[in-house]
Amino acid sequence: MRRAQVSVTKTLARAMVIILLLSVVSTLITLVSLYSNLDDAEAINIAGSLRMQSYRLAFDIETQSTLFYDHIVSYERSLNSPTLRAIESWVTPDSLIENYQHLLDRWEKLQPALLSENKFSYLDEVAAYVNQIDIFVYELQKFSQLKLQILSLAYGLVFILILAVVLYVIYFSQKKIVKPLRQLMVASKEVQSGNFSFKLKIKSQNELGVLAGAFNGMSTELERYYSNLENKIAEKTHRLEHAKNSLEVLYGCQQELSISHLVEQNFKNILNYLQATEGITAVRLIVEESNAEWHLQVGNACQSDWHSEPLKIDDELMGRLEWQFTLPCPDQELISNVANILARGLYYNNAQKQNQQLLLMEERATIARELHDSIAQSLSYLKIQTTLLNRSIAKKNMDQAAETAKEIDTQLSATYTQLRELLSTFRLTIGKANLGEALQELLKTLEEQTETDTEIILDNTLASISLRANHQVHVIQLIREAVLNAIKHAGATTIKINCHQQDRTVNISIVDNGKGFCTSVEKLNHYGLTIMSERADRLNGNLEVISNPGEGCTVQLLFPLQM
Repeated sequence: MRRAQVSVTKTLARAMVIILLLSVVSTLITLVSLYSNLDDAEAINIAGSLRMQSYRLAFDIETQSTLFYDHIVSYERSLNSPTLRAIESWVTPDSLIENYQHLLDRWEKLQPALLSENKFSYLDEVAAYVNQIDIFVYELQKFSQLKLQILSLAYGLVFILILAVVLYVIYFSQKKIVKPLRQLMVASKEVQSGNFSFKLKIKSQNELGVLAGAFNGMSTELERYYSNLENKIAEKTHRLEHAKNSLEVLYGCQQELSISHLVEQNFKNILNYLQATEGITAVRLIVEESNAEWHLQVGNACQSDWHSEPLKIDDELMGRLEWQFTLPCPDQELISNVANILARGLYYNNAQKQNQQLLLMEERATIARELHDSIAQSLSYLKIQTTLLNRSIAKKNMDQAAETAKEIDTQLSATYTQLRELLSTFRLTIGKANLGEALQELLKTLEEQTETDTEIILDNTLASISLRANHQVHVIQLIREAVLNAIKHAGATTIKINCHQQDRTVNISIVDNGKGFCTSVEKLNHYGLTIMSERADRLNGNLEVISNPGEGCTVQLLFPLQM
């Protein structure tokens, strides 16, 4: 078998090695040629510049240029540059070296004359000197072309050798590899179509001959295994179908928990999904609370025993799932997963109820605080005034009694107005959880209640989710109080409300074009600004009122966000 591998593998390997060696030789020739031609362009360029510099020296002599000596130094630097000096090597033709040496010798004769007073004699020598430079440049070009010709000849020779090796490889592959592979392709198609009795007839002793024998043995084994394959496929299909049904049950159960509010029907639907699986005849859910038990049942129960699975979340027992079954036995893993889903559903349902209770308690606390800050204080004041009225009546001081009664009537009217405003505010803030919608409804109501044509402009970019519920109440109440003051007392025709957030600070401003007032003079029986300041304090914020007579009013509230 080792000798068979040599016949194909080693032959191809040798051919590849020969091609690789020829490629390496070609690459080395290229690198050597490239290295030798690396400075040719620079040498030709420098040599060509010597002509221009020679004429420039002649021009400097005629014009008596001050740069004459600098140009001599530049010319000498170019003539003795490392690139031109590199020409003097063993691969360079003797004629090129001799021409360069003649230039050096000629310059050594011309340089003393240029540096002496007899530099005008250079004008007679410049034409012959430039002609010698042209001969030197021509020799450089010939040498560069010679190297390119040698490179082309080497490339051609290597290409012919590589082509010969490739043609041999193609011939060898066609005879020893391609034809046997075609027979293998035909045999594979026969096997693919189910004809395992097809046999290859390759007599070669190389690797493909060994492969053909292995293929014939494989087809015999396949024919033997194929008879048992259908039974295994049927068994796998049954398992996949069972897994598919289990996934559908779990998906349906999970969908029942995806709604926002769970009710009894959702848990019953989960039990229906489980009862529809193979083998289960009845299933029931038992939820155990402190001193009570609640259960749901689907299916037709019989007198046989119930099997049970506990419902636990973080080691807390929520209840149990029980079922009855007939053969075949149901999937225990599926029942355990459904039990986990039911446990999460019960936990989520309890959390929903607790959350609703917390929201209700917070809402009631907000209402109680608002009543305490407004109606309760007003009633306390009325109680005091009633006591004073009784004393005045007892002393038969009717003037004082009449004045006290008038003040009680005024306070009752103000308290009634506050009560209506509180009821209107709670309809907005509690009925509308969205701050933007609550503000729009508030302003719409105020526009409908006012007799004047007042334009109210709202610019709100605050998100309700960033504010606490009780903070929203204070914000809406404060805006409502400021807008009412602008409409009733200032006679404003335009009111602009801006609600924005910058970093962690909320900025709310109410600007009107009303008649304004003097902020340094405190008005009697007007508690609106005081209440607004108290609300700003509850927000841990700052309230600033800017106004002058005839210049309108600006109410600005700044307070930090609290998570």
